[in-house]
Amino acid sequence: MPGEGISVALIGTGFMGRAHSHAYRNVASMFPECPRPRLKLICGRDRGRAEALAARFGWEEVSTSWEEAVRHAGVDLVDVSVPGALHAPVSIAAARAGKHVLCEKPLANSLEEARAMLAAVRQAGVRHMVQFNYRRVPAVALARQMLDEGQLGTLYHYRARYLQEWGVHPQVRAPWKLDKEQAGSGALGDLGSHMIDLCRYLAGEIREVTGMTETFVKERQATGGSATVRVTVDDAALFLARLDNGALASFETTRLAPGRKNHNFFEINGSRGSLYFDLERLNELNFYSLDDPPGRRGFRNLLATAPQHPYAASWWPDGHLLGWEHSHTHAIRDFLVAIGQGQLPRPNFEDGVKCQAVLDAVARSVASRRWEAVDG
Repeated sequence: MPGEGISVALIGTGFMGRAHSHAYRNVASMFPECPRPRLKLICGRDRGRAEALAARFGWEEVSTSWEEAVRHAGVDLVDVSVPGALHAPVSIAAARAGKHVLCEKPLANSLEEARAMLAAVRQAGVRHMVQFNYRRVPAVALARQMLDEGQLGTLYHYRARYLQEWGVHPQVRAPWKLDKEQAGSGALGDLGSHMIDLCRYLAGEIREVTGMTETFVKERQATGGSATVRVTVDDAALFLARLDNGALASFETTRLAPGRKNHNFFEINGSRGSLYFDLERLNELNFYSLDDPPGRRGFRNLLATAPQHPYAASWWPDGHLLGWEHSHTHAIRDFLVAIGQGQLPRPNFEDGVKCQAVLDAVARSVASRRWEAVDG
């Protein structure tokens, strides 16, 4: 219930650690029905960096040991915002310590790891969620409402693009995201997991896939040094899919698309109309309806900021735009409310496993150069 408080340990002090810290600090003030999070502990390998974020956002304690952090007696919820190689060990240890677990996406670096994580949270009986924050963009949640209402009719096509440009220059140094041991995969897992989750959320389960990947810049300078290291993940991935409901889907992702800062796009076509969305214009949803009279048909630009739209009523007057950070606040709001009510939120680790199964099928297809069924 509101006011009781849920004590949080955040593992990770990078980009996502800052985004999650911002959300925990602000969520209860904007969503009074939400249990108030207590920013109990922040953990990172670099103590100075962790102390700086603690001072900036109000974390009470600092640690450099995730093993100690997940066992902390004063912690109820562990937030896993570290590179993918640590998702499984940190999440499993937190579950075994009786903590609720929020994990960044993709859930794991392999399907085997993801299944082990799901088994651990189930055995422990704790609440769990994957931070697929784009489900919580009001325009995306509005699209889900319209699909549930049948406004597109029978679905025929789902097409997705997630394009960024940060890897386009060969002089960009090699962060952990370009190391397979730490990241699991490249654009396929990092950006492709978001595309897969949105497809599952909006259009349905993916049955089989065929895909290809490419690494265009095969060597880069190491971070923090002059040595050259080999890039061991993909720069780009494309795959086709068939959905359980008979719809056809296409997915494209790359980190080498000049001009595309964070272009997470989907378009859905059905027997009664179409929807499309672009994260770079995240307050807008575009809708075309064949139910409109001939001669008056065209895409309508819906501004998803009205009180009737998901999450929007807790923020500003209609037309006062929201930003990327709000999607994280909404996701953490939903997780804290679910914990307070003793419910399991979505997307949880089961959704994370299903997403990982699609990633696994794409990787198998790249190797076999054939269509591959999604395993489970």
